[in-house]
Amino acid sequence: MKKICTVTGTRAEYGLLYWVMKGIEQSASLQLQLAVTGMHLSPEFGLTYKVIEQDGFAIDAKVEILLSSDTPVGIAKSISLGVSGFADVFARLSPDMALVLGDRYEMLAAVQAAYVMGIPIAHIAGGETTEGAIDEGMRHAITKMSWLHFVSAEPYRKRVIQLGEDPKRVFCTGSTGLDYLTRMKLLSREELQKELGFSFGRPTFLVTYHPATLGEPSSTFAAVLHALDRFPEASIIFTYPNSDANGRVIISMIEEYVAENENRCRAFVSLGQLRYLSALSQVDLVLGNSSSGLTEAPSFKVPTINVGDRQKGRLRANSVIDTTAEGGEIAKAIRKALSSEFKEVTAHTINPYGEGNASDAIVRLLESINLGERQKVFYNIEFNRRDLHE
Repeated sequence: MKKICTVTGTRAEYGLLYWVMKGIEQSASLQLQLAVTGMHLSPEFGLTYKVIEQDGFAIDAKVEILLSSDTPVGIAKSISLGVSGFADVFARLSPDMALVLGDRYEMLAAVQAAYVMGIPIAHIAGGETTEGAIDEGMRHAITKMSWLHFVSAEPYRKRVIQLGEDPKRVFCTGSTGLDYLTRMKLLSREELQKELGFSFGRPTFLVTYHPATLGEPSSTFAAVLHALDRFPEASIIFTYPNSDANGRVIISMIEEYVAENENRCRAFVSLGQLRYLSALSQVDLVLGNSSSGLTEAPSFKVPTINVGDRQKGRLRANSVIDTTAEGGEIAKAIRKALSSEFKEVTAHTINPYGEGNASDAIVRLLESINLGERQKVFYNIEFNRRDLHE
């Protein structure tokens, strides 16, 4: 039986891994090991490891790495703590494979430890680009240390191969974030309002804004708030940013804005997957720079206003409106998203990230993969171009 040590460090990432973890648990040939770290263990971010336990998962290890700092120095130190902590965890659990997702520094720490210890790494969501964040380099670094790759779309498969990875170990499975659409019964509008203690208006916005760690200071979030001021009739649901550099600045700005507009605004540290996706199904638009606006929102035929460069380079459905981080331009994008003309566009949106069966595909591949031969050789596409199209 293969022991698959799955690592999660944020609420969003856990949501993307949920059905993969369930599939591993239910497999006759796989054993789930679970290591949690980062924001899951932070009171400031809701101690979301408790949600994981409430969902019925047994946590095998907790790796404390999140310092009380959101500066680049603090994050660099968190990575060093993570490498040390995961080395101890992997030595104790002796997994046959480490499974990670995405591009965050917590995953980079886990992967560095696993790579040095000779543990093969399976990486979900490689090949994507986030040119406005340091996550860009981290994702590609994780790709180069990984042995097995599960990507969200065909252009990302080609990019992973471009990085020198063998096409035989790069699989296009779609986005795991869409698996909830075929497996979860969402809350009705009335149920969701009761859950949140908040009545939706006409219109209602869902706002998630993370600090852009490259090229765009977090102070640009002020432009988002100035744009929201131009729509006093709108109800607004804020979700907190991740624990990136300058994240606390944005949290403070959210809390101040909600206090000044408490009749129409609510802020949540974490909505959880059910409430978040239920909100996506009920709101009139998604605003910010979160990847969920590009991956999940199009499946709900909901317009996304993507602010700034944080998601630059990623695939987009025609329901996504890109705008600069300037109040007037954001307000203009909001008006466009609410227009009857654009609602007609979103009604016919096709999500480029798949149809909601990624987790099953990943589990089947984990079951079938032979771990006997793990030597990696750089794959040079100059001499193997036809493999890109097989």
